[in-house]
Amino acid sequence: MVLFIDSCVRDDSRTRKLSEALLSKLGGEVKRVPLKDIAFQVSDQSFLKKRDELIAKRQFDYEMFAQARDFAQADTIVIAAPYWDLSFPAMLKQYIENINVLGITFEYTPDGFPKGLCRAGKLYYVMTAGGGYVPEQYGFGYIKELAQSFYGIKDVKLIKATGLDIYGADEESIMKEAMEEIERI
Repeated sequence: MVLFIDSCVRDDSRTRKLSEALLSKLGGEVKRVPLKDIAFQVSDQSFLKKRDELIAKRQFDYEMFAQARDFAQADTIVIAAPYWDLSFPAMLKQYIENINVLGITFEYTPDGFPKGLCRAGKLYYVMTAGGGYVPEQYGFGYIKELAQSFYGIKDVKLIKATGLDIYGADEESIMKEAMEEIERI
């Protein structure tokens, strides 16, 4: 199963357009997670207390862990994340906070290092940016580090189209280049 985590908010999202092309290329069953449609619970003290108690008892069948279970069981993960303010939309961070569940997506070794429990062999991070200043260590780098160090997903690939809104840029050509990269997968 391919898990598609969509943090795009615009109906005409270029990031989603690239992601849909990738999903078509990958084929198979796709479970879609449109983050704009999720009302994430506030991580206040009462929420964290309940969550910690359930984790301590390893009671992972509660609804609050459904997203983490889906993430851990996916064979492939595709994240659509437009580049916003040196990172990605806040709803993706909220999603990450919901799936980082000790005992489902990761555990700690006796030395205190995270060990991944996720099944996915590959994670694709699809991103578009209007500008040209797109340091990878922020949005993509953060996700890559989590995938490799916490979730155990070693094969993490970035697919991007940047500089789309720069005056005089050939948006069509930039998007075509990204689409050709997807075709080579």
